[in-house]
Amino acid sequence: MMKNGFIVLSLLVTVLFTSCMGSGRSAMASGGELTGVSGTSVSEPAPYGMILVERGSLKVGADEPDSLWGTVIPTKEISVDAFWMDETEVTNAEYRQFVYWVRDSIIRERLADPNYGGDETYKIEEDRFGEPITPYLNWKKPIPWKKPSEDEQRAIESVYKKHPVDGTLMLDASQMNYRYEIFDYTQAALRKNRLDPTQRNLNTDVTANEDDVVMISKDTAYIDDEGIIRRETITRPLSGLHDFLHTYIINIYPDTTCWVNDFQNASNESYMRLYFNHPNFSDYPVVGVSWEQANAFCAWRTDYLLKGLGNAAKYIQRYRLPTEVEWEYAARGKEGNPFPWEKEGSKSEDGCFYANFKPARGNYTKDGNLITSRVGTYAANSNGLYDMAGNVAEWTSTVYTEAGVLSMSDLNPTLEYNAAKEDPYMMKKKSVRGGSWKDPETFIRSAWRNYEYQNETRSYIGFRCVRTQVANSNKKQKR
Repeated sequence: MMKNGFIVLSLLVTVLFTSCMGSGRSAMASGGELTGVSGTSVSEPAPYGMILVERGSLKVGADEPDSLWGTVIPTKEISVDAFWMDETEVTNAEYRQFVYWVRDSIIRERLADPNYGGDETYKIEEDRFGEPITPYLNWKKPIPWKKPSEDEQRAIESVYKKHPVDGTLMLDASQMNYRYEIFDYTQAALRKNRLDPTQRNLNTDVTANEDDVVMISKDTAYIDDEGIIRRETITRPLSGLHDFLHTYIINIYPDTTCWVNDFQNASNESYMRLYFNHPNFSDYPVVGVSWEQANAFCAWRTDYLLKGLGNAAKYIQRYRLPTEVEWEYAARGKEGNPFPWEKEGSKSEDGCFYANFKPARGNYTKDGNLITSRVGTYAANSNGLYDMAGNVAEWTSTVYTEAGVLSMSDLNPTLEYNAAKEDPYMMKKKSVRGGSWKDPETFIRSAWRNYEYQNETRSYIGFRCVRTQVANSNKKQKR
């Protein structure tokens, strides 16, 4: 009995000692040795509808000037980290989900408004203990679409307006405004922007002047009394981290008139009226979306995801537009081909085209399409990505400059600037990649560079999202 009792006591002491010292390698290598502090590894699940583009290197650009246009495209050896990328361009159906979310959020706000009946259950302002909290909408409570009361009917109809000719109800696009905030981690990390003046210069021969003022540009936005979005870029002395938090309010409804404005003296009215909303076009790429609207979609998609992840959200990177170099790296495939496919030329031996573009002068239908095609119609490249050539050109996050990649780092290269409304228009050029349904073969090469202004909308420009992959700690790296 004594022996058994001693064993039990010894085990208890061992357990207590182990629990105090930690477990695993740290506990076994005690006695003053450096063991490190580890945590539970997190395996990032594949985001729905996205493909992982493995990290790697590539010589981007084109060595030879374009034979048709004589355009010189800058080249450079670069390396990029792994990222997830939408396997197809964002579709009308996916973008409509964004529009309807904004619409439904406005309706819920009004259902909670005393002017529309004041149903407080549509907006949560207290926790379960009755303490006040930052108000948020209650998405668990459904909108009474089928049998609304008189007040509820007014709230629902408030986001619609009557067509001036036939009197039918149509969504009031002017109300579809999305507000979001983005913290600029890069600017906040720059040494010159440190809150403590003594940390701005590590040269000990230089005496820090605590009276030095650092000026910061901060994007702000608000809606005035007439319902008009006002955007300002304020330059003021740095006072805290909140100066790196930018606020945007973007009207996110696509410009359906782009089909008419892009093509003068053409009969494209049916596309203007039907392309975005008709169910037959649901799986077609969304167009008429500006660079600013595409960024708003990325912000909404991030917030929409993070709300359902709980504590795991802190490990997930935000959705964003790809950098220009990420886009080309992904488009070239694992082999680094000039086009997203392996062979030279734009069609197979059987005469089938590899992409939706304009194969002949004025003959849009030679490849089987007139305008855009349903996403994923053509084969994916070796990365598993569809329509990286043709269909619609795609926004990137990168500022367009003639120097291109030559002005960037060779590690995760990019050049970003969210131009203020007051900036010269030439500063609002953003790189657009991939070519579109209306472009000739030259323009759909992976290295071809083009641009559009960040507030412009086109019937041939869409986008897809990316998300940086968090390094998988389960994979041992070779040394």
